[in-house]
This record gives sequence, structure tokens and C-alpha cells, in this order.
Amino acid sequence: MGLISSGINRVRAYGLSAGIGSDGRTVNEPASVLVKWHSEHEDKLYQIYVDGEIAGVTTDRMARSMMVSVKPTKSVSSKIEVFAVEPFESLIDFGESLEKSGVSSRVRVKFSRSISLPFCGRADIFYDNMTGQIDYQTAINSEPIILWPAWQDKCGFGLSGFGRSDFGFDGCGAVGFGRGSFGYGEFGFDADEIVWESCELQSGTYKFAVKITDIFGNSDEGTVESESVVLVNAAASVNELKVSNYDKTQDQLVLTIN
Repeated sequence: MGLISSGINRVRAYGLSAGIGSDGRTVNEPASVLVKWHSEHEDKLYQIYVDGEIAGVTTDRMARSMMVSVKPTKSVSSKIEVFAVEPFESLIDFGESLEKSGVSSRVRVKFSRSISLPFCGRADIFYDNMTGQIDYQTAINSEPIILWPAWQDKCGFGLSGFGRSDFGFDGCGAVGFGRGSFGYGEFGFDADEIVWESCELQSGTYKFAVKITDIFGNSDEGTVESESVVLVNAAASVNELKVSNYDKTQDQLVLTIN
């Protein structure tokens, strides 16, 4: 059935206070918000999405509020959406079906965790910093991206539950059929996706590259580079919005932005 948007209204998001200053003003906790809503559905659960990504799922049919995490940003507001779902679909991520804004200050790099990737390998991300030439001297990921975080993750002869899976293909730790990135893994086996997201970047045209390095230091530098990516920052978020005037005869509301 999927996401249900009808019958849900009065969605509100409240910043959580992390402290109160000496002048009585609150200091918001930047990474969390309390989301509240009204709903006419009494037999459904609810999913909350932040910027198109699932951020929370209720476990009580009567719940009408939830605290979720948001990405702290300097210049862009977050889009928060609440949907009703059937209880048996509550743990399904429907984020791919949501409309994306197309304006962001971050870049996300995705690639499949295919069986061909080295067992004790790592991935690093590089970019050109808008120069047109990728700098392979300095990786922009703050920590190395481990290709196989646990030895059980990599399937293959002798690498997983040896002797307890298909002959010649040890797959006890593999992603189940239809559960991963469908069509990107071995036949009959889906593959996980490795996802890395950048910090906030300036508007401009970028190129990115992924370098895979095995345990012996061998790498594939220069073989996996992206096309040009145009990044456009969204308008700065509004800190304070006030009603300054209302003309009843013209039915016009005048707002002041600080």
C-alpha cells in the first residue's frame, strides 16, 4: 500500500532546548527536533522522513509525536514529512518514492559493495575542489571507509559459513534476494550499498573520485571518477518570522524576516 499522506494535518516541528542563557533565551539542540501531528487514522503506524530519508517509525497506533534527528546545517532548512503506513509495512523504507528537492549543499557518493571488492580493503573519496583536476593527495572523507566491516559480511568460498551454504559459493552472510541494491550483486545475491555524504560545500561544479585500496597498498587511482556535479545551495533559512501588519480590507498579511 505504501505511504499514506491523506488524513494527516497540523504537522509541527519544535526545536529542543539544550540550555537556557542568563538572559532567559533558550539555546536549541541543533541535531534533534520534536515532531507532532494530528491524524484521523487509528489503525496505522507512522513514518517520519527528514529530507527524503526515513528518520523514525512509531510503534504505537495512538502515537502522534516523535523525536527525530536532523542534519545540522549552516544555511539550509530541513524538510520534515509524516506519513501513515500499514503496520506490516512500518519497517520498509519508502524514501526512494519521495520527491527530492534537487537543491542541496551536500554531495552523496554511492557504490555497490560487490563481491569483487578486496576483503581487507578500504575506500577513499577525493574531489577537484572546483578546479577541474581531482587531487588524489588528500582524501575528503574524515575516516577510512571500510569495505567489509565484519569478516562475515563478505560471501565467497571459505569466507562465510563454510560448508553451510551453496556449493562453491559461501553466502551465509550475504544480503538476501531483493533486500539490497537489486541487480548490482552476483546472480541471485543482492549487494549492499556503500554510502558516503560530504559536509556542506559551496555552490559550484565538482568532480569526485573513489579510490579502492587493498591490504597490500595496491589501489585503482583514477579509474572511478564521476561526471561533473553542479551543486546549488538553497536560500538561507529564516531565523525569525514575525507578523508586522494585516490589512483587513485588502486581506493582506505583511511579514518581517529577521
